[in-house]
Amino acid sequence: MSDLPPALPVTFRPGHTRVVLLSAGAAIFVVIAAVAVLLEQLTPGERISFVFTGALLAGVLALLARPKVVADDSGVTVVNIASRRHLEWPQVLQVNLRPGDPWVFLNLSDGTSLPVLGIQPGIARQRAIADARALRALVESHALADPEQARGA
Repeated sequence: MSDLPPALPVTFRPGHTRVVLLSAGAAIFVVIAAVAVLLEQLTPGERISFVFTGALLAGVLALLARPKVVADDSGVTVVNIASRRHLEWPQVLQVNLRPGDPWVFLNLSDGTSLPVLGIQPGIARQRAIADARALRALVESHALADPEQARGA
């Protein structure tokens, strides 16, 4: 049978990947800003452009660290790099994480599939599998709680 669902609300996010990206972003910003300060031949405008470039790179890495999935009583909110989408429980039919998939995919009641970058097996494969199973258990438990709504009636 399926695993027991976790208590709601619950947030799934790629923790190791997030730590790596945010740490790298901070380190890049500090190094580039230090170079801007230490290079005496730079003009004030060049120093500002160095710092701006470091902030831009750190911002891009912070954006890449944004993905997460939040499950609560009302449904699932999928936050990907540049988008956020809230789904009611009946809209989510299936949670898929097949071997070789870069992240979880949700099969939706409208016939489409939604990538969920908040659960990805890149660095922490076992954690991603456990998170996918937990999300699957939540989807199944909510489908069983209201089977009429889950069929789209």
